[in-house]
Amino acid sequence: MNPHDALTEIATLLERERSSRYKSKAFRAAADAIAGLTDEQLRDAASLRRRKGIGDSTFAVIQEALGGTVPAYLADLRERAGVVVASRLRGLLRGDLHAHSDWSDGLTSIDLMVDAARALGHEYLALTDHSPRLRVANGLSPERLRAQLEVVAGMSGDGFTLLSGIEVDILDDGALDQEAGLLDELDIVVASAHSKLRMERAPMTRRLVAAASNPHVDVLGHVTGRLVEGARGTRPQSSFDPRAVFEACASHGVAVEINSRPERQDPPDELIALALEIGCLFSIDSDAHAPGQLSLIDHGAERAERMGVPADRIVTTWPLDRLREWAARDR
Repeated sequence: MNPHDALTEIATLLERERSSRYKSKAFRAAADAIAGLTDEQLRDAASLRRRKGIGDSTFAVIQEALGGTVPAYLADLRERAGVVVASRLRGLLRGDLHAHSDWSDGLTSIDLMVDAARALGHEYLALTDHSPRLRVANGLSPERLRAQLEVVAGMSGDGFTLLSGIEVDILDDGALDQEAGLLDELDIVVASAHSKLRMERAPMTRRLVAAASNPHVDVLGHVTGRLVEGARGTRPQSSFDPRAVFEACASHGVAVEINSRPERQDPPDELIALALEIGCLFSIDSDAHAPGQLSLIDHGAERAERMGVPADRIVTTWPLDRLREWAARDR
C-alpha cells in the first residue's frame, strides 16, 4: 500500500469520527513530510525517523505500508467506520453549503477541503468560515474575508465550483455580524446563533425571525443549537417559536439547514416535520471543519430521506445555475 495514501486515509477517517484534531493533523503532517520521497528514501528508516513530522505512530504506518499490508491503525479505523449504506437521496446531492477551513476554526487549508469535495463527487462547495464576533473560532474580519475572496476566486474549474460564503453570527437583536456590503458580494450566507443560546423564548424567536427575514441570508444554520453527543458534551436546544421562525424562512426563501454532524442532529425530527409542513426549503450540509468531515452529509441525507423530505425541496440537490439564481433572489 502507498504510505502517503495510508497516512492521508487515516487522517480522513479520524476527521470523520471527530477524533482529536491533534491526531488527524499529525497524520496529515506526516503525509506532507514524505510527499515526493522515493521508495529508497522511504526505506531508509534511520533518515525517515529523523524527518520532521514523523513520529512513532506514523513511522509504524509507513513501515507496514511499505511491507505490502494495510497498516493495523488503518484497518482498525476502517472497521470502526463500518459500511455506510448510501441513501437514495445521498446520490442526488450535488454539493454542500457549510464548510470551514483553517482561515477560521477548520483544521486544514482551503485547497485540501476542495480536494476532498472533488473526491466525493461534489459539483460545488461553499466555504463558510466564521464572522468576526466569534473570536474563539478566529472569525474573519472584513479585511480577512476580502483577502479570502481573492483566494476562493482561483479554486474552481474542471466541473467543480468553490462558492464564496460565510457562516455569519446572528447577533442578540437578530442583526448579522458582517458588513452588509460585503455580504452582498458572497455567493452563500449561512446565518447561525452561537451565543446566548439560553435566551428566553420571545427574544430568541424575534432574533431568529429577524435573521430569516434578512435579504442577505440563504441558510439558517443549526437552528436549535443543541448537542446530543460527543466530546463537547450535550446541550439542550434553544427555546423559540419554531412555527414563527420557519414561516419567516418559507416567506423569504431561506433554507432550513439539516446539519449532518452526528453530535448536532439539528433540527430534531419533529422540527424537520414542522418545517416540511410549513413549506420550507432545506439544505443538507456537513458543517465540516476538516476534509474527512465532508462525508458526514451521509447522515443528513439519511435523516432527510427518513423524514420524507422531497429532493426538490433540498437546495443542495439543485444544479449550480438554479442554486445561484435562488441565492441571488433578494439581493
